[in-house]
Parts: sequence; structure tokens; C-alpha cells
Amino acid sequence: MAGDSERARLFTRRAILIGGMQAGLFSLLAGRLYYLAVVEGEKYRTLAEENRINLRLLAPPRGQILDRNGVPLAINQQNYRVVLLPEQVEDADALLDGITKYVDVPDADRKRVMRELRNASTFNAILVKDNLTWDQVAQISLHTLDLPGTDIDTGEVRSYPYGTATSHLLGYVGTVSESEIDSDNEDDDILAIPGFRIGKNGVEKQYDLDLRGEAGNVQMEVNAKGRVVRELARSNPKPGHDLRLAIDIGLQQFMQQRLAKEPGAAAVVIDIHSGEVLGLVSQPGFDPNLFTYGIAQEDWDLLNNDEHAPLLNKVISGVYAPGSTIKPVVAMAALEADIVNPKSTTYCPGYFDLGDYRFHCWKQGGHGHVNMTQAIAGSCDTYFYDLGHRVGIDRIQAMAKRFGWGQKLDIDLPHERAGLVPSRAWKMATHGGDAWQQGETLVAAIGQGYMLASPLQLAIMAARIANGGKAVVPHMTRNEGKPNWPSMDFDEDNLTLVREAMAAVVNEPIGTAYAARIMKPDIAMAGKTGTSQVRRISEAEREEGVTKNEALPWKERDHALFTGFAPVDNPRYAICVIVEHGGSGAHEAAPIARDIFIEALGKG
Repeated sequence: MAGDSERARLFTRRAILIGGMQAGLFSLLAGRLYYLAVVEGEKYRTLAEENRINLRLLAPPRGQILDRNGVPLAINQQNYRVVLLPEQVEDADALLDGITKYVDVPDADRKRVMRELRNASTFNAILVKDNLTWDQVAQISLHTLDLPGTDIDTGEVRSYPYGTATSHLLGYVGTVSESEIDSDNEDDDILAIPGFRIGKNGVEKQYDLDLRGEAGNVQMEVNAKGRVVRELARSNPKPGHDLRLAIDIGLQQFMQQRLAKEPGAAAVVIDIHSGEVLGLVSQPGFDPNLFTYGIAQEDWDLLNNDEHAPLLNKVISGVYAPGSTIKPVVAMAALEADIVNPKSTTYCPGYFDLGDYRFHCWKQGGHGHVNMTQAIAGSCDTYFYDLGHRVGIDRIQAMAKRFGWGQKLDIDLPHERAGLVPSRAWKMATHGGDAWQQGETLVAAIGQGYMLASPLQLAIMAARIANGGKAVVPHMTRNEGKPNWPSMDFDEDNLTLVREAMAAVVNEPIGTAYAARIMKPDIAMAGKTGTSQVRRISEAEREEGVTKNEALPWKERDHALFTGFAPVDNPRYAICVIVEHGGSGAHEAAPIARDIFIEALGKG
């Protein structure tokens, strides 16, 4: 019994000892839990929250732009850039100071970064500087621990290998402005990607949504120090669609080089059957690569203040008095209205009198007796003063509209201008109710006065005459099918007469452009010259002798124009060339058109 009692006491002591130890351990654990959960709770809650999922958008590769034969005109090149990760930035000023030790960050960029940091969502990186050299990338990467919140991002940037030659047709891309983010409802997320660029002009702007592609994203787990723990998921971006244009880059370069010596000029070549634009040049041009990283203020001022307007696409946005290039339109208006007998003649003494006012022909002494073909070939103003007087402004206006003047042709390029075809109603609405005067009809009949047209509209006029009266419309993209343009319902005999007269302009000795003819009969061209006055010649100056163009300041000289088609026997292409303040269309614009036609037809 005594032994059992002793064993019981021993067990009790051990149980008490173990229980005490357990109680002590539980007390320590409870105390630690209290310390972690209550005393240090805020600290560890913050650290836990900072180990979170970070969603980053991935920029899609922009679609390439190709010429009709697949030659790349706009491509993408690798681009290194330094960005800030807003959730990891504690002292933005100090961080930017650190970055500037290795990369130049101008004040304007610094202000932009600070503004974007204030407005940024947590996960969208902010571009500090792009187009970094490899040395700059290495320096920043080496000092990442000293620059918390920075990252090196690899993307793509737009490049234009043909530079100035394609500037006006391609346009350029640029970084997204705040107003563009607000106005673009198609894809707001993609615009927030650092350094993302959108089309600002030309084809790049017109087809921007197709070229952009769709953004991807990557989900990453990051720790409290901003380091990536692991990648959780990835959705790759969808590249933008490639765009094939109708442009022939060989012809485009030739046109640009041919116009390069002119202070200001424009030229466009169109397939008369499909409406495809094979070449479009506005002189002077600019280097679109300047805009890719953000054009310097000095370069922008030079372009913007240049009197020759290098930023203006003169083919679609430049409007000019068409001069004598309007005469085929007036002829068609008279022929379709049965107002004139094509074989009847008008006598040109060098002027046409209407009331007390005398309207002068360009040829002093006159052309003598001329019929319609001779009047178009020799560009007799007197014949068309008389014809315009009989046809009237209403029929001239209606026919010009049918040929595409005074309205946008809806080419797939931004900033097209409609020009102006005046009418009685237009004048009353814009000139305080003043009535249309008969003398204004005479001036309009030779393409002066209020009449304004773009080079594109003049080329379309020639194309519609050459293709048998089909209402072809211009477009920049390649058209693999055969479009069925609506008929304009012209009498074929009338079209034939005007085509033959335009052929005589170039290929007959009486024609104003005879010196610019193509000597090979199989590719002979037809057309109409024009000389568009930019200043009014007074009667006193006319009596004393009109000042020659070369003696005038450049801005006061006449514009030189030519529009036409080729080959004469089987027309394929239409053209318009304008040399700003170039003087005579026959001497300046027609030879350029001849050379361009030879190049285009040689490519066949």
C-alpha cells in the first residue's frame, strides 16, 4: 500500500510540472500572437498587402504598312525605355534626380512624369524616357537597388525607312495626349501603356485602329520591395493588322525626286479604272521619324513657320484656282446641253467684250477662228469666255460637281478639303446677298475667280474623262477586285471629242504642251495645261506690259498646272501636277507629268 501511495504522489508532481510547462508555453505563444496581431499588426498587415498581384498591360506590335508589292514602308524597331512603377515610388523627385545621373530627363518630361504620377492608377507604368542606348540600359540596370520604383521596359517604335518620300501619304505616329485619351472610346486601356503611340496623320491616322492591335497583359506576384516573386498568368497581345497600300514605292521615290527642286509642288497618279493611288507627293516634305520620339521644339518651329508649308498635304488639302484645266469641264457642260456645235468656230481677236468690260485672252493678238478642239488644244480664253457666257454658271457648276469638284472625294486620308465650285446661291449666302454677275461666269469659265480645286480633284476629272465616264473614286489601299463604278451617263461622242482635244494639247503643234510630248506613240499622253493667276493684273499694267513671272516675288507668280491621262489609245493612269508659283503650266508642270508617266508606264 505504501508503494502505491508513493507512486501516486510522484505521478501527481510530474503531471503538475508538465502542466505548468504547457501553461507556460501556451502563455508565451499567446503573448507572441498578441504582439504580432495587436502590437505589430499594422506593420505586418501592410507587408502582407504589399505581396500582391500586379497586372501589367503589354503593348501589341503595330501592324506594318506595305506598298503594293509588299515592300515595307512603315516598320517597327526595338526600343528600350525606363519607366516608373507608381506603387513602388516613395520620393518621386529624388528618384528622378537619380535617373538623370544616367539619362537626360528634360524639365518638360519631368513635369509630365510628376503629373502622370499624381493621376496614375497603381499598376500602369509611367514612361520617363525612351530610345535608350545599350550603355544607358546597363547603367540603370546596374543601379536598380539605388533607384527603387524604376524598371527597364523593352518595346517597339515606329520607323519610316523612306523618310521624306512617304511623309504625306503615311503621316506619322506620336505619344497619346490627354485629350486623345478622353476622346478615344475604342480602347482606353491600351492608351495607358507607357510610350504607346497612335497615328497622328496620313494613313497612320486613317487606319490607326486596325494597325494598333489589342493589348495583352501579365499577372505577377510582387513582394513588398517590388521584386517579382513569380508570374501567375500571361495573355499575349494581338499584333495589329498589316496594311497593303496601292502605292508603288519606286514610282513614289521617282516623283519625290522629280519634284524636289521645286519650292512648292504636288503630284498624284491614279489608276483610272480601280481608283488606286500609285503615287502621291507633296513638296516640300518632312522626315516622319522626327515625330516618333516627340519632335524637338526647334524642329517643329522650322516646319510650322516655313512659307512652303511642308506639313500640308497639298494633293488633298491644297486648293488652287484651276485655271485652264477647267476647260474640258466647260466643254462637256456645253456639249451635254447641246448648246454648241463642236465644229462651229469662234473668232478670237485676243479679247472678249461684255458690256463696258474687256476680258483678255492669254495670247496677245488672239487665236483667230477656232473650233472646240482647237480652243482646248491652244487654250483659247476668248472661246471659253463666249462658251461660258452661253452655258451659264448653273450648268458649269453642275458639271464640275459631276466631275468631283467642290466636294470631298472621301479618299482614305485625313484632312481632305472640298475646294469650291461657286453658284448663285453660294454667292448670295456668303457675300451679303449680292447677286451673281455675268462677268463672274466668264471668269469661272477659265478657272479663275472663286473657283478652287485640289490636285486630287483635277486628277479625278481626267480619270473620269479617260475611263469612259465612270465615277471612279480614289483610295490608298490595294484593291484586288475589279470595282464596278457607276456610269456618269455622258454621251460617248462628247467624251470622245474632249479626249481627242486633250490629246491634241500634247501631241499637235497647236497644243500648249506640245514641247512636253512623249515621243513613243504607244505611251503618248493627253492632258490640259493651266496657268492660275494669284494676283489681279490691272488695265494700266496691261497697257504698259504685263510683268513677267520671273520678275515677280515668288509668292506673286502664277501657279503652273497640268492634268491628263496616258496612254492616249488605251488609257490607264491619270495625273495632276501643280508647281506652286511656277509660272506656265506648259513649261513647268507638263514636263514633270511627262517624266512621271514614262516612269509609271515603264513599270507597267
